[in-house]
Parts: sequence; C-alpha cells; structure tokens
Amino acid sequence: MNHGIDINLVNCTVAWFKKTSSHYIHSSADTVTVLSTNIMGFLNALLIVFPIIFLGLTSATDTLTSSQSIRDSETVVTSNDSVFKLGFFSPQNSTHRYVGIWYLSDSNVIWIANRNKPLLDSSGVLKISKDGNLVLVDGKNHVIWSSNVSNTATITSTAQLSRSGNLVLKDDSTGQTLWESFKHPCDSAVPTMRISANRITGEKIRFVSRKSASDPSTGYFSASLERLDAPEVFLWINGTRPYWRTGPWNGRIFIGTPLMSTGYLYGWNVGYEGNETVYLTYSFADPSSFGILTLIPQGKLKLVRYYNRKHTLTLDLGISDCDVYGTCGAFGSCNGQNSPICSCLSGYEPRNQEEWSRQNWTSGCVRKVPLKCERFKNGSEDEQEDQFLKLETMKVPDFAERLDVEEGQCGTQCLQNCSCLAYAYDAGIGCLYWTRDLIDLQKFQTAGVDLYIRLARSEFQSSNAQEHTNKTRGKRLIIGITVATAGTIIFAICAYLAIRRFNSWKGTAKDSENQSQRVTEVQKPAKLDELPLFDFEVVANATDNFHLANTLGKGGFGPVYKGLLPDGQEIAVKRLAKASGQGLEEFMNEVGVISKLQHRNLVKLLGCCVEGDEKMLIYEFMPNKSLDAFIFDPLRQKLLDWTKRFNIIEGVARGLLYLHRDSRLKIIHRDLKASNILLDAEMNPKISDFGLARIYKGEDEVNTKRVVGT
Repeated sequence: MNHGIDINLVNCTVAWFKKTSSHYIHSSADTVTVLSTNIMGFLNALLIVFPIIFLGLTSATDTLTSSQSIRDSETVVTSNDSVFKLGFFSPQNSTHRYVGIWYLSDSNVIWIANRNKPLLDSSGVLKISKDGNLVLVDGKNHVIWSSNVSNTATITSTAQLSRSGNLVLKDDSTGQTLWESFKHPCDSAVPTMRISANRITGEKIRFVSRKSASDPSTGYFSASLERLDAPEVFLWINGTRPYWRTGPWNGRIFIGTPLMSTGYLYGWNVGYEGNETVYLTYSFADPSSFGILTLIPQGKLKLVRYYNRKHTLTLDLGISDCDVYGTCGAFGSCNGQNSPICSCLSGYEPRNQEEWSRQNWTSGCVRKVPLKCERFKNGSEDEQEDQFLKLETMKVPDFAERLDVEEGQCGTQCLQNCSCLAYAYDAGIGCLYWTRDLIDLQKFQTAGVDLYIRLARSEFQSSNAQEHTNKTRGKRLIIGITVATAGTIIFAICAYLAIRRFNSWKGTAKDSENQSQRVTEVQKPAKLDELPLFDFEVVANATDNFHLANTLGKGGFGPVYKGLLPDGQEIAVKRLAKASGQGLEEFMNEVGVISKLQHRNLVKLLGCCVEGDEKMLIYEFMPNKSLDAFIFDPLRQKLLDWTKRFNIIEGVARGLLYLHRDSRLKIIHRDLKASNILLDAEMNPKISDFGLARIYKGEDEVNTKRVVGT
C-alpha cells in the first residue's frame, strides 16, 4: 500500500551523509572528534527517518483513503482484529488475479470484486477515484471494476474493512454510507450479513455460485429470499427455474428443512424493516464462533464453522432427488425411503400412467372424484361435504397463503372456500392454506408438519369399505390358522412349563449361591470411597427430580438423565433400576472398572451416589449423544464427512488400544456398539457403558458361561 511517505526526506538524509563523510575522510587527523560528532548526528537522523519508513511500508490498516492505493504485491487492508483481509489473490489452479476479502487465508474468500473480469497479470491497482468510487484498474489504467456509486459531483471518500468482513465506502464530509460489499455479495454469507428482499420494489439480494473452484465468475445457481408473507429461501437454476426451497420460516426454523431441527443450523433469524423489507441473517451468541455459508458450484450449500479461529465443522447440505423442486409434479408426494420415490396423494391418480411407469413423474397427478363445489357446478345433486385427510411429517407445498385465524378455525375456513385445496397450521406461522396446485410435496421421516388435503367424502367411504373387506378376509384367515394350530401350541406350552418347573426346583439352591458369590466378587474391586460421592438430594435437584423431559435414554441398566450441577456443569446420570438384579452386578462392575481408567477416548466418571436403594453413576455430559444417533439417521448422517468418520474410528481404536494394552489393567469391553460410543461437542468419540466389561489379570484364556454383548 502506498502511504504517501515523502521520499525526499530519505534522499536528503543520504546525500547529507555522503557529503559529510567525504569531507571528513579527506580531512586531517585532528578533526576526528568533529567527524564523530557528525556521525552521531547522522545516526540520530536515521532513528527519526527509518521508523517512519518502516511503519509506512509494513503496518496494517483497516482503511483505504483517496490518497492511498493497493497494488498487487503490496500490503493488504486488514480488519482491526486481523481476521479479514482485502487484497489480490488467485484461485486454485488459476493464474488470474482478483481482488477479494477473505477470512484467515485466501482459501476462505467471502467476496470478490472483479469475479467476471479477472486481471491477466499483477499490474492491478485498487484505489478510490476522484468521483469517490472504489475502482480496480489494470496497468493501462483501464477500469476493471467499480463500486458504481452515482455521483454528479466530486467527493472525497474512504473505504473501511469492518470486523465483520464488510467493506464499507463512506463520504468523508457527511459520513454517509455510499456502498458496502454486504449488499453486493457473491457466493458466500457470513454472520450479520443480510439476505433481503423488498415487497414494494421487488429488489432482492441474490447469492450466485461460482462456475467452478478455479473460476469464480457467476455460475448457474443462485439463492434469494422469496414468498415474503411466509418467507423462505429458494435456490434457482439460471435465475428462473426453482431448484430447491427451505419451506416457510416459523420464527425458529424453516419448516421444510429437517436438518435445522438438529441444532447444527442455529443462529438464523428473519427480521423486518418497516412494512417493505424482509431480511434473513444469522449470528452466533459466542463471539469466538464464526461461520461461512457458501453456495457451491454444484448447487449445494456448504457451511464451514470455526471456533477461536480453528475449523470445527464442515457441513454439506446435500440435495437429494426428493429435495429437487417439483420432482413428483402437482399433487405428487416424494418419499426417499420408498421405491419408486414418487406417488400420488390419496384421492389422486397419475395424469399420464405411461410416463409414471417410466419414472417420469413431472406431469403429476389428477383428482379422482370432484369436490362438492365442482359437483354442484356440474349439476350434481350430491351435497355431501368434503373432508380432510391428514398427512403427517410433510414438507408443505409451495405458494402457501396465510390466514389470520386460530388453529380450530383453519380447517373450517378452508372448507368454506371452494378454491381451498389443503391447509396446515404451525404455531409459529399460523394458518396456511393453498388454492393452487399442490407442488413440491415431500414426506419426511422426522420434523415437517401435518398437512390436511381436501377430498370428496366418497373417497373416505370407499376407503372404509375396502378396509372393511380386507379386515373380513384377514379375520377368516386368522381363524383358520388359529384353529389348525391351537392344539399344538397348547401342548407345547404345557410341556415347556413342566420342564421349567422341574429345572427350577433342581437348581434353586445352586443359582442362589452363584448369584451371591457373583455380586460379592464384583463388589471387591469397587471401592466407593475412592470416588467422589454425590448426595442424592444434589443429584435429584440437578435432574429436576428425574423429570421425564431430562431423560437421555434407557438401557438394561436403567434410565439415563441429563442434569445441571449448582456450579453450572452439565452431567449425565445413570440410575440403577431398583428391580434390576443384573443391573446391580453391572453397576458395581462399572464402578470397579472405570474408576481405574483415565483416557481422552473413554467417558469420564465424575462420581457416584449410593444411598439406600438408590445407586447412580455421574458422568460428564456428551452434547452430541451417541454415534448411532448419527449413522442411522438419514439427516444427521450427512454431518459425518469422511474426515469426521475417520477421526471417530481413530479415537475408538485409541480407546480400545488403551483398554487392551496400555492401561495397568487389561480390560475387555464386551459390549462395544454405536450406542455406546458417545460424542462430545467437537465430535470426539468416548467409549462408555462398562457394565459388561471384564478385567483380565494377565490371563491369556478365560472361560465364561455368560452370554454378553450385542
């Protein structure tokens, strides 16, 4: 950056040194003292001049004034906390030069000035022109890019890179904001940036993907805020054809995006500026957190999260076949768990059966039986009222309209409107209804809302008749099978009970002796006084008296609760079921085993509680629950990219290696499964549930008759 340092001051100092040195070098020896004095004067001058030169060439600043410029090879403008930088860069596998803003490094570019007009060499200069615009020029002083602020007069302006990454151009005399990069985004959104739309003018802020990783020019996909009465985000192909949508905003989440219910897409909010502008933004309560949401060239959204400037999460919001807008056409519903994925809504049939048989569903479906209003129009005397069929966990159709009525009146109002085809009610939005073709319907496994579609009453009657016929046939079949097998079953039961009674009488004494010995043995290694002991009252208060809402899960041992200690620490409490004899053995075994272990990939035991019949283990709380909650969930499994999966595998392997080889006791877990691998806030795995674990004191071979594990 050119900081306007007066080079004449440097030149004069150097010339003075040359002249003075030359004079005294040729002087007589008796002038050495004078020479020494002048050299000291020169050094003092250097102490004044060099810091100024050094400061001008190396110091970072967050502003660019009309007397300054940024050249390709010079220092960039840096936000005052050095997180964001403005300067020149080249994308991967490209030699073209661009001016952009990036977070931490130029691999995280959030905004590009000349994305559609790259510089072919390093001759570019970014500066403020005489009319106050921010401009990028090439080596021939041709304007490559400009902020294009309309000015009829010459003004003086200053550009500043804010701590949020927003480049703001302001009029020096009035302080008015002339232009800002946040209102001219490229393909990325960052916290505090607004995605806005104006109801009156129709003006919208759009994000447009790159063409490729090496070509940042405008690509084929764009994102914008639409349907402003019930706002939702749309992805578009070439700016005109809808590709994907989030579903309406309900004040907390977009109801057509189940992944938002998992908590990984938190921080979003929809706001309003008067009655005209609607905007979407997101932020983090913790200032140490940061995220970049990018519309990548393939038409998917990618979220990259950071904490304390360190990468913590990369989440690709993949778009499945069912997510693609209108996959099943009008009145068709998509379910990714079915094959084929498309089917007509109940009461509808394919418009073109031949196309549907070829799995081309875009023509959609048509109603089988007309509604009452249509029947009346056609002269029918059938006056039966229409009814609604409830479809659960659905993505609501596009083109929703809002009605300001209570939930109980939503269906009634729809029924009174001949144009109303369906309705839904969400507590955050209110009553939604549809008068146009039901398009872009999807069946979710979780989340979604209940959608009520309007059908002729005869559809329900025929459905009930068919159901009655099926039930009658089923009853006859069941009776026949029952009569044929009843004798055999009764005989088998009697024989089984007789044998069981005999064996029970024979082994009662032996089993009692073995059980007593087994519980006594497992209590030997469990020295409870070596662990922190919690009072029952403390644990009860922490879990709100073991309230059902705090239940994390339940196993053979008993229920597990989430709790909060008075010091603010979150805990997980395993409570032994009082009626569990096997649970008592596993409880004492787990205390004995895990009290002797300490490893970053083993769950940490904080203490226990033993009072009367109550026996509880208190563990550190794992916010991401267990591994099975991710790998067996079609939505949450998308959070596990290969890097995270490998880290989990590696962590589990480290934990097992410690148990089998590196700990002072050789321990075999014997019940390792996905539900026993817990995940902390950073997705680090921790092996848990040592109720079936066994300590081997050097034996290479051990015999057991007890079947354990999964």
